[in-house]
Amino acid sequence: MTDPLTPVNAALTDGRTALTESEAKTVIADRGLATPTGELVRGPDAAVEAAERLGFPVVAKVAAPSVQHKSEWAGGVGVNVNLADADAVRTATTRIFDAASDRDLDAAVLIEEGIDIEAGLEVIVGATRDPSFGPTVLVGLGGIAVEILRDTSHRIAPVSTATALEMTRELEASPLFDGYRGSPAVDREAVAEAIVAVGDLVAEREAIREVEINPLLARPDGAVALDALVSLDSELHDDGGRRSGRRQNRS
Repeated sequence: MTDPLTPVNAALTDGRTALTESEAKTVIADRGLATPTGELVRGPDAAVEAAERLGFPVVAKVAAPSVQHKSEWAGGVGVNVNLADADAVRTATTRIFDAASDRDLDAAVLIEEGIDIEAGLEVIVGATRDPSFGPTVLVGLGGIAVEILRDTSHRIAPVSTATALEMTRELEASPLFDGYRGSPAVDREAVAEAIVAVGDLVAEREAIREVEINPLLARPDGAVALDALVSLDSELHDDGGRRSGRRQNRS
């Protein structure tokens, strides 16, 4: 098994201040968060082979450390969802690799199993190290709604599961967690566990400056991180040590 800190230390050694999405998902998966099954590929043929192994439909995303906002990259070709067959995968990934070549960018493509976002509630879960308050966590309604509604709850990290649950109940969108107009209730406890996990990461790991999962798709039977960002402090190198005393001081 790969040490989950390996992507962090490799990125810092390379002088990077952010992980790729696949690297970020390796880090959060070590904390128990579910992520889609996926493969990194280096060409359209390999993308088709990966998609056939994963099963259609799939998602194809550009994968490069310098590309953090994939849906806005290269005129919107960086994220392609609901690719239902080999031809669709080949077309989408060819566009990504061509755009990367045009920009002299060494990029891979992440092929992931397609997950129906209609079967759950999109939530944002994040943590950052605030200059004044130190590590903090947030939860809110995710997807594009986070920029429009700004419905979020914040705490100083680390937090307990009870506090994380309380944060979800503070949201104006809280009734959506319990089911609304025929939609099923989603697993609020799984969202709380994600809040705890990202808070721990930023509180315990000096080199990790920020974690953002958007969206975390909350479903009736758990939650899955569909996208993840991890930003780093380029002046630090994480040797696996933890900050002492933080885990005992949960709110």
